[in-house]
Amino acid sequence: MDVFDELIRLRTLGQKCALATIVQVKGSIPSFESAKLLVREDGSLVGTIGGGCVEAEVWNAAREVIETNKPRHMSFSLGQDAAYDNGLICGGQLDVFVECISPQPAVIIFGGGHISKSLAKVLDMAGFRVTVADNRETYANRERFPEADAVYSDEYEDLYPKLTVNESTYIVIVTRGHRDDMRILRWAVTTPSKYISMIGSKRKVIAVVHELEKEGLPREAFERVFAPMGLEIGAESPEEIAISVGAEMIAMRRLPEGKWRSLSKSIFCDEHLRALLK
Repeated sequence: MDVFDELIRLRTLGQKCALATIVQVKGSIPSFESAKLLVREDGSLVGTIGGGCVEAEVWNAAREVIETNKPRHMSFSLGQDAAYDNGLICGGQLDVFVECISPQPAVIIFGGGHISKSLAKVLDMAGFRVTVADNRETYANRERFPEADAVYSDEYEDLYPKLTVNESTYIVIVTRGHRDDMRILRWAVTTPSKYISMIGSKRKVIAVVHELEKEGLPREAFERVFAPMGLEIGAESPEEIAISVGAEMIAMRRLPEGKWRSLSKSIFCDEHLRALLK
């Protein structure tokens, strides 16, 4: 199995992995400069950097790198260690760089209106893979969203089975009305998505959550819902709202949880909303 093919496959599935590469060699080693080892989240391997104790240490480091997202630069001096089971002796040195490969973040924007049009552009420039969905073909088409990776004009319930949603997926709900927003939120909170946001006032948020709770959805299901969506920067125009939502998503993607939570609050972090939801 090719390391790069597997790396691409894992990113497409939304899974992390760690890539270890021999970046410098001095003397004789049981492998070669640029040799690569890929470690999946479950610890399984693709490729090799030579086996033995070095590979075992790199494997341990790779698991840590996947967990922390922080790269490692490791140096090894083989001395008189046996490099192969056949007794070949190497005395070289090698440096290994281990990096975390995270999946490209994906965003599904429900609704094809003015905010969505600006948001698709902002998020595409910020490195998100953008999908746009609207049940009106007039609003969901390639001419309107040329930067999107995918555009759907199906009914929302028909679309859900076609979508891949994992822990690196962000969902933004900006449809044309309260009823459609609730239809999508009902589905979104059952997915493993990293972030769910919905446009609307606090009054609308309360009404939607109360209605879905009456249907049997537990209060905990809404802990990942950020509404009203976006950072509080006084945004008014579609372009400004798109920037505020993009900034909220970037904060969640890049900052430690404690820091982004201080900037961006879910509905349960808003004291006023929390009191009204009781």
